[in-house]
Amino acid sequence: MISYNPKSWWGLIFKFHKSDTFRRLLPAMLSLALFSVGIAYADRHLLPNQLKSTTALHALLGFVISMLLVFRTNTAYERWWEGRRLWGNLTNASRNLALKLDAYLPDSHPSRPLLAELIGAYADSLTRHLRIAATTEHRPNRIAARLFAETARLNGKGELSGDMLLCLNPDLSALAEICGGCERIQKTPIPYSYSLFLKKFIFLYIVSMPFCFVPDFHYWTALITTLVFYVLASLELIAEEIENPFGDDANDLPTDEIAANIRLRVHELLIQDEPRR
Repeated sequence: MISYNPKSWWGLIFKFHKSDTFRRLLPAMLSLALFSVGIAYADRHLLPNQLKSTTALHALLGFVISMLLVFRTNTAYERWWEGRRLWGNLTNASRNLALKLDAYLPDSHPSRPLLAELIGAYADSLTRHLRIAATTEHRPNRIAARLFAETARLNGKGELSGDMLLCLNPDLSALAEICGGCERIQKTPIPYSYSLFLKKFIFLYIVSMPFCFVPDFHYWTALITTLVFYVLASLELIAEEIENPFGDDANDLPTDEIAANIRLRVHELLIQDEPRR
């Protein structure tokens, strides 16, 4: 995820990076500009006064397509934000587990390093699990099962009371619930038909625009058409990128950093504390 200063207007306007839509769309924009110039040349020199202006119709269609893109962008952002909320819940659940285990177990207890490693490893394994294709082994489930087994073992030995185990269970159960929520986002993309329809609509709208605008704007049509294409296509590209927020694209969630922070804080609580008793 890219870190930036939202108050730096000029710095953001003139800053480009590998995920910037301008770079990704530049070949298509140049092709569209040449296409529009060709239409303008044909209208002026080859078939003069044959094309009729229909800017009013395109203005109406532009309103319709803008409403579709607003819905598309909002839906993608909701998925991105839900993913961030789930990872915030993972941070809280991991921290609560570490705080409770730190209070329940003596400083010199031999299970502290194992529990710290398992809690930290869960976030790391969930990051990798959400980025790779499905495999026969579900690493987050295996780690969560080991956490349950270790706390149950401590309870069986009398080192964790029944009340303590009841306090730990909600945070342990939250791990699987968070994983399930992330998998739901990852494995449920925007319906194919909707995405396909929107792309076709944008293509037809942009390709037909030079024929309708040339009578009024002549060669300026190339600039207008390219600008409109850049805006519409950029919104669609941004939505495509953020609708699955668990990858390693520039605008995806910083799950690696969150997982590293979880591991660090858990180890600070369960391993690196100064002895108190």
